[in-house]
Amino acid sequence: MPRPLIARIDGRALSHNLAVARTRAGRRRVWAVVKANAYGHGLERAVRAFAAADGLALLELDEAQRARASGWTKPILLLEGVFDPRELDEAARLDLTCVVHCFEQIEMIERRSDRAGLNVYLKLDSGMNRLGFAPQDGASARQRLEAIAGVRVAALMSHLANADRREAGPCDVQSQRRAFERLCKGSPAETSLCNSAGLFLHPDLGDHWVRPGIALYGSSPAGSASAAALGLRPAMALNSELIAVRTVPAGGRVGYGSRWAALRPTRIGVVACGYADGYPRSAPDGTPIWVAGQRTALAGRVSMDMLSVDLTGIDDAGIGSPVQLWGEHVGIDEVARQSERLAYELMCGLNPRVRVSDALSDQG
Repeated sequence: MPRPLIARIDGRALSHNLAVARTRAGRRRVWAVVKANAYGHGLERAVRAFAAADGLALLELDEAQRARASGWTKPILLLEGVFDPRELDEAARLDLTCVVHCFEQIEMIERRSDRAGLNVYLKLDSGMNRLGFAPQDGASARQRLEAIAGVRVAALMSHLANADRREAGPCDVQSQRRAFERLCKGSPAETSLCNSAGLFLHPDLGDHWVRPGIALYGSSPAGSASAAALGLRPAMALNSELIAVRTVPAGGRVGYGSRWAALRPTRIGVVACGYADGYPRSAPDGTPIWVAGQRTALAGRVSMDMLSVDLTGIDDAGIGSPVQLWGEHVGIDEVARQSERLAYELMCGLNPRVRVSDALSDQG
């Protein structure tokens, strides 16, 4: 029998979350962001679930190849563009839209001998100081790209640094919006600025294309609103089972470092899941875990392959009882917050040894 730990991905939840994002977007078109193997949910699975998206946004050429091989015929956006001149011909063959964020990438395109058509997104830095042309370089970058035969600047884009906050502050959304509008002035190209937080928390932002990521997978893009309050459904459930049950006497301690102590004789369950699987080692005692139909709590430090839970009040729990680490019974945002991590990290951090399958609702 295989180890009982399994991540179940709900394609219907993915499609639902896309529909919620599209409602928020209004007339704007939607790039569904599927980088990092669709945030750990499986790229091919996401291609099916996001069939109603206007395009897919991803990171690497091999991901684009996989998406095309899976039957995706609509636009694909390479979020960091190409990393090597040799990738340009394949990008053109696959009809990809390439982000251009530095002069070195422009030089790659200028030296390209194949003049087959190439769509590009010009990335402008509106204050995040990560990728993108500085304000003083944006106009010259656009002119150089527009002068290259076969190249079409399809849109101007930027990225929001603090869209998860509504209040004013350094590099806040409104200051970035104003900076981006100045950089776009005079250009007929379309624009793309909103990520998940921008889309859900700042409805006044104007765009032609929005780029939701984390929200599509059922996690809230901001701590000020829960995923459920935004109408989002969890798409990943990390499920396991109890593999041992024991009674710890009063004063007995559990796990490495002896962090957790029993105040009274306590039944403790051992779960087949640890930090080598992707569960956060930083999770403190009390982090919620669902066992045999009830929410209970982590008891002791997470080990490489196991963790322990308090079975007080769950008298019928025994070896083989179902456990959920996160999913519909325990929100991934809640686990991330308790562990001082991000839901992004938990989704993307599943170890390849964890089996992944479609949710039971997708199999019937």
